[in-house]
Amino acid sequence: MSDMDFPAFAVACGEEGSDPLVLHEGQVVRVDQYRASSHLEHLDSDLADVAGLGVAVWRYGMPWRETETAPGVFDWTLWDRALEACRRHGLDPVIDLCHFGLPDHYGGFCDGRWVDGFVRYVETFLARYAEPRWFTPVNEPGITAMFSALLGMWNDRRATADDYFVALGNVVLANLEALARIRSNRDGWWIGSEGFGCELFDPDDEAGVRAATRARDLQQAVWDLHLGVAPGGIAARLTDVVAGSVQSRIEALVGVVPPDRIIAGHDIYPVSVTAHGTRAERPLSIADRVGAYDAEASAWYERYRVPFWVSETSNLGLPVDQGSEWLAALTASLDTLAARGLPVRGICWYSRGDQYDWDTALTVPIGTVTEVGLFDAQRNPRRVAQHYATLAGRHPRNERASSTEPFKGMVT
Repeated sequence: MSDMDFPAFAVACGEEGSDPLVLHEGQVVRVDQYRASSHLEHLDSDLADVAGLGVAVWRYGMPWRETETAPGVFDWTLWDRALEACRRHGLDPVIDLCHFGLPDHYGGFCDGRWVDGFVRYVETFLARYAEPRWFTPVNEPGITAMFSALLGMWNDRRATADDYFVALGNVVLANLEALARIRSNRDGWWIGSEGFGCELFDPDDEAGVRAATRARDLQQAVWDLHLGVAPGGIAARLTDVVAGSVQSRIEALVGVVPPDRIIAGHDIYPVSVTAHGTRAERPLSIADRVGAYDAEASAWYERYRVPFWVSETSNLGLPVDQGSEWLAALTASLDTLAARGLPVRGICWYSRGDQYDWDTALTVPIGTVTEVGLFDAQRNPRRVAQHYATLAGRHPRNERASSTEPFKGMVT
C-alpha cells in the first residue's frame, strides 16, 4: 500500500463550506458557511481539534469564487494557508474544488460555459500543488443540479426536470473533465460525495411505489452518467435533453478513473430517508432509517459495483442529543454490509462544527444554527465527538484495503 492509498476504512471529518446563491427578501445573496462559522478566523485551532480526535482524513476545500477572483485570475492565499495547516496537523485532505457555488462571473450551472473555467481552475491547482492525491472535484454533483435546476432553490433557481438534466449533464461533465486532468497529472483518486436518498414505501401502495421509483430514478441519474449505466424511468429522458456534444464527451470520459481508484460517496443522514404514500403516515425510527440505508446501499452496489463510503453523515433530521445513537446504528449497518462482502471504505462525520441555515436548505440565510457538529458553535466537543474518537482509534490510518475482516464498528 502506498502512502496515499485510501485507507481500508477511513474515519474522516469535513468542514462545511457551501456557498450557493439564493434569493432572499427579493435580493440574490451569497451563502457563506465559512463566514457564518468563522472557520477562517479559527482555521488552525479547528484543524487541531479534528486531529486531536485521531482523525486523519479531512474533506476540505476553499471556495472557488475566493480563488478565481476574475476569469483566469487566481489568488491562492486561502489554499496555501489551508494546505499548510493540513500538513502541520497531520491531516490528509480530500480536495473539494466546487461546493454548490460558482464564481460571480459565471451565470449558473445550466449555462455550460462554466465547465471550461472549472477545468482551467483544476489544471492551475494541480500545477501549484503536487501533494494531494484524493479529490472530490465537484461536491455532490447530483444535489448541485437538483437544488439549482429542479427544486428552484439555488443559483439558477430553475424548477423543471429538463433544466435539471441540462445542469446535471454539465456538472457531471465538469467532474469527469477534472478527474481526467487529475489522472493525467498524478495517481489521483476520485473520493466521491453524493446525496444518497433512501425511499420507503408500502409495497401494496401503488402511488407510494410510483413516487419512490421516480425519486430514485432521478437521483441515480448522476451515478448512471458517471459510471456508464443507462438511466431508467423518468431519467431516461436526459438523453433527449442533454446536448449531444455533452453526452458524447461524458461517454468518452467514463472509465477515466480506474475502479481501484474510485471510492463512491454516499451522503446519508437521518433526513435522507423519505417515506412515500401511506408509509409517510407512520413515524420513522433510527432503526427504520438505517434499515432503509442498508437496503438502498445493497441495491446501489448491485447496480454499480464500485467501492463506497459514507462520505457525509450526522444527526441532521434528529435532535442533536441523538448523534451518538445515530452513529452507533449507522456503523453497525456498515459492519453488516462489510460482513456480506460489500466494499465499505469509511465514514465521514459532516461536519466538524455546527452549520447554519440548513433548516431551510440555505434559502433563508439568517444565521440559524444547525446543530450537527462534533463540536458546537462555541467549539466545545459534544458527546458524539468522544465516540467518534473511539471509532477513529479502531481504524489506524495505514490499515490495508485488502483486509477481509469486517470493519470494527463503534461500541458505546
